[in-house]
Amino acid sequence: MSLALLSSILIDGVAYAMILFMITVGLSMTMGLMRVVNLAHGAFAMLGGFLAATIPQRLGVPIWLGFVLAIVLVGLVALLFERILLRRFYRRDDLDQMLMTIGLMFVATAAVNLLFGSTVTSVALPELFNGTVDLGFRSIPRHRLIVMACGLVVVCVLWLAVDKSSFGIRVRAAVDNAPIARAIGIDTTKIYAATFVMGAALAALGGIAGAELLPMEPTYASKYLVILLAVVAVGGNGNLFGSFFAALLLGIVETSMKYMVPQLASAAFFLTMIIVLLVRPQGLFGRHA
Repeated sequence: MSLALLSSILIDGVAYAMILFMITVGLSMTMGLMRVVNLAHGAFAMLGGFLAATIPQRLGVPIWLGFVLAIVLVGLVALLFERILLRRFYRRDDLDQMLMTIGLMFVATAAVNLLFGSTVTSVALPELFNGTVDLGFRSIPRHRLIVMACGLVVVCVLWLAVDKSSFGIRVRAAVDNAPIARAIGIDTTKIYAATFVMGAALAALGGIAGAELLPMEPTYASKYLVILLAVVAVGGNGNLFGSFFAALLLGIVETSMKYMVPQLASAAFFLTMIIVLLVRPQGLFGRHA
């Protein structure tokens, strides 16, 4: 394998992995902390991408400001969704949660199709994202490097928030034993809402950053649903580093096969998932029930 091919696989694979991580880490926390099977999570990434493509054109604001506004709007939509609808399903069984959220996913698909059209929508990038960086033996799209840096920043910030802050202490207490957490005065309702909104905002960020690799289209949420769930399953519910390393593993495996045997890329992705879950049914970093 040549150095150029190896570098292409690693760069594209890690960039793809960071996109998967940013989208799925919120889903992992939702399933692990709130015990909610949210099959509509990909709709937040889709909404973020479509808003980021539309806001700069409609409002005449800079592209980067459009990105920020799109993420904020997705967070507000997620807050309303959590307060008005999702909160009523916390203690319902998994089937009820799945049916409600998958129904919401199809509603979101229809809404996006109505508001933004049925064609693939491209997200314009700021000037900083364009161009290439010359490494000597090959040139790398600057966008890939920024996506990788963004993913690393997200994992570091989340690590600090979860492991090194009072909010993180409350989150871990709610994960380990919600009734006891409530008994000692922790408002788990607010913890759940904040975690859900944070996960939705990160999904929007991932959808915007990854629009070049995962194009924005009305079927986005359903098209990539199984891929997102695979990353969560391989990493382990509710585990930050599990999501990160699962995304790296699956992203690099699929990218490698796309370069070498494109017809088997998807098969390799899911075969890797199956092997991991056979060896570690709870995921790479998941805990036994």
